[in-house]
Amino acid sequence: MSNEIALAFEHPDARSRATGGTHPLDRISLRDHIVEVEIGAFQQERGTTQRVCFNIVVEVRPLDTRIDDDVDRILSYDKVTEAIATELAAERLNLLETLAERIAERILLEPQAERVFVRIEKLDRGPGALGVEIVRGKDDPVVFAAPPEPGDGPHPQVVFLSNEAIAAPHLGGWLDQLEVDAAPVLLCVGPANLPAPQTGHSMTQRRVDLLAMEQNAWVLAAQDDRCVVVETRTELDWAMKHGRISVWAPSKIVLDAVDGPSVQEADAVALAIWFAREMEASGFLSIGGPLPKPECDLPCRAVAADRVQL
Repeated sequence: MSNEIALAFEHPDARSRATGGTHPLDRISLRDHIVEVEIGAFQQERGTTQRVCFNIVVEVRPLDTRIDDDVDRILSYDKVTEAIATELAAERLNLLETLAERIAERILLEPQAERVFVRIEKLDRGPGALGVEIVRGKDDPVVFAAPPEPGDGPHPQVVFLSNEAIAAPHLGGWLDQLEVDAAPVLLCVGPANLPAPQTGHSMTQRRVDLLAMEQNAWVLAAQDDRCVVVETRTELDWAMKHGRISVWAPSKIVLDAVDGPSVQEADAVALAIWFAREMEASGFLSIGGPLPKPECDLPCRAVAADRVQL
């Protein structure tokens, strides 16, 4: 085995040393940090956890003064494990590559961090370890920006439309009134008034119920060109920034949520309330549907589907 191939399978610490140049930096490392997590693009990886192993080396700029045995003056090991935990808690991911990029980006936000090696491996997908390794540095062309803090983004108004409201002649007028408000508008719907298939299996039934809502979202989209069906957080953020009305297709966000909704997908209003909290909504409006339960912590109101003025 050539030196290059041998080095490719070495721990990131050895790779850091071999590529450190004439003035290698100090290093801190995390070895064989194993976490049980739900991750993966395949259907068989949903609804179950698997062991994922992290090996990370961070090259750090030496301090220009003495450390004086002061933990506050160094890049702590905890910053590395916290980066892993934070990104795992943010959302369910399909790709190890995405997770590695986000962990590297978060670590490189630390002032002392100059370059980071991230190796992530799945331990339960076969007879061996399957994984990825990336190397990222502050001098790379990728611009590392601090993640947005909670509350930094727009605070939309989330509006639930009953089936009666979707079919109402006032729909266009309601949208006109909602557009006048400065807050972005996110629309939610429940399933159509049709019997949904019953699978007798909780995981598959969950998918059926969510897809029934998405079918109804497309029915709403056919009523008015302003109603654009979106499924990802990125699409939602873009639409809100540009003042577009969005109709939420719930499957991806619900299934990718680390701390998913405790409500049943069939309870469309409760699911819409969960979504409103996730989006840090300024308020919740139910048109033609029930008023949310009193314990709802958002400003909530309900109007009848035959009411012209909201």
